[in-house]
Amino acid sequence: MFSRRSFIAAAGAGATATLLPGLASAAVEFDPTPREVRVNSNLTPGHLYVVPRSFYLYYVTEPRKAMRYGVGVGKAGLEFTGTATISVKKEWPTWRPTNDMIERDPVAYSKFVGNDYIQPGGPGNPLGARALYLFQNGRDTYFRIHGTTAPHTIGSAASNGCIRMLNEHVIDLYERVPVGTTVTVL
Repeated sequence: MFSRRSFIAAAGAGATATLLPGLASAAVEFDPTPREVRVNSNLTPGHLYVVPRSFYLYYVTEPRKAMRYGVGVGKAGLEFTGTATISVKKEWPTWRPTNDMIERDPVAYSKFVGNDYIQPGGPGNPLGARALYLFQNGRDTYFRIHGTTAPHTIGSAASNGCIRMLNEHVIDLYERVPVGTTVTVL
């Protein structure tokens, strides 16, 4: 069956293949399941690459090989692009929306308006089971690679900028990547 999601995934994969041959899957249907894939030989082992147009994150494990995970990415105008470093990793992280998030949608974030409340980590926390904190030049970007309480958003542009993963997938990635890992979002 041809759906909007399969069309977008195929279009993103085709564009990515042109830019970075070997990074994109030729598959038409989006599949968030982690799997080992072949990648271009110029990609650096130990680095993460996120391709928002196709909704995939790649962890390059060795020359020409990577683990590919399905992700959700930022809505138009809110997405992160560029290179950062994972400087902090947390299990069951706490969370508070940024002031910009609260300003954009005070109804959705009403319990955070006018106070310093921080939501404790746990199954109901929007950051999910694990979070990898992205820094540039030693400064927190406030963008994360994290789990989610909204698994239906994987394979779409629905977040306030962060890279979302299914909780079981972010737990796997969390165990694989050390602090100091370079992340490039294309």
